[in-house]
Amino acid sequence: MSNSKEIWTVRVIAGDKKGRRLVTPEGLDTRPTSDKVKEALFSIIQFELDGAHFLDLFAGSGQMGIEALSRGAEKAIFVDMGRKPVECIRQNLKELGLSDKAEVHMQSVSDFVSFCSKKFDIVFMDPPYRDDLIVPILDKVAKITSESGAIICEIPKGEALPESAGEFELRRRYRYGKTELALYRAKNTETEIY
Repeated sequence: MSNSKEIWTVRVIAGDKKGRRLVTPEGLDTRPTSDKVKEALFSIIQFELDGAHFLDLFAGSGQMGIEALSRGAEKAIFVDMGRKPVECIRQNLKELGLSDKAEVHMQSVSDFVSFCSKKFDIVFMDPPYRDDLIVPILDKVAKITSESGAIICEIPKGEALPESAGEFELRRRYRYGKTELALYRAKNTETEIY
């Protein structure tokens, strides 16, 4: 990560698109999720992916939503306000033959979650670490997550998050080096936690 031309190597790690390489935006503004964290996340939700509607917020290259589609999700929606990330997402979807299962929105995540009328089974958020972007939108994200669904936030180790968001509560934090995954589930669900 020594210069602004940094290009990340990102691949789909499982499912019917396993091994396919993804294009990523140049520069240091986009930080892809590591394979270790990605594998851990999809282990947590492995039994919920078949037919799921997946929302990838702060999508970057789109690797998480594409991974979900590769593993059996029915639909993925990608939201990023950057022109370059959105171009990469569209290119990746086209090259993998997944465009018909996806929507890409170039807008702020805050605007998207404020006006979205759809419900999602799994919502993944991985904003830039230097900005406090999760807490202000978490209640709105909870409103567009299905009652049996999950909200998963990728955050730096130790970052403070609220214990609840709307009808969802923080069930568990998983640590992987300097990264954590925070899992929110609806308060009245009995979903198994891995």
